[in-house]
Amino acid sequence: MPKPIRGKRAKSDDPDMDFDEGPSKSARKREMTALQELGEALCALSPRELKKIPIDDEDLHAAIEESSRIRQNSAMRRHRQYIGKLMRRIDPEPLQRALDALYQSRKDKTLLFQELEVLRDTLISDGDQALGQVIDKHPEADRQQLRQLIREAQKEAAADKPPAASRRLFRYLRELQSLA
Repeated sequence: MPKPIRGKRAKSDDPDMDFDEGPSKSARKREMTALQELGEALCALSPRELKKIPIDDEDLHAAIEESSRIRQNSAMRRHRQYIGKLMRRIDPEPLQRALDALYQSRKDKTLLFQELEVLRDTLISDGDQALGQVIDKHPEADRQQLRQLIREAQKEAAADKPPAASRRLFRYLRELQSLA
């Protein structure tokens, strides 16, 4: 009688011998590692961000919250494995989608922040020439206040002083962006 090959469907003349063992041990291990990594990503979230993630399993939610109190490496490793074990009981897709949405939100905020920094730097370097772009984009902006902030930031930059006016200009630009 031939020995069945592990992880593959065995072929034989005997219908009782046909069986499928399912995924290989390596595939199962990759799945478990992926669940554990998802659990680690959830543990890295702040409590405010964690509230945005739909975790239905109370044990998993408690284990994720508990992970912030663990300091020892070996204890944290065991706890991550425990979280991975709890993750096997639930459907990880909703958690992954919510985490992806959270990451996209962070990315969008970072891009907006960088755009505002570039706009501020352009206003400081080009002055009134770049001011027209801001006024066109934000007609509700106070032109006089913007000019004053730009002049103060230019003076600070020329005198190598700390960028207090530059920060105020950035805050004003961020306010304009939030109003839009």
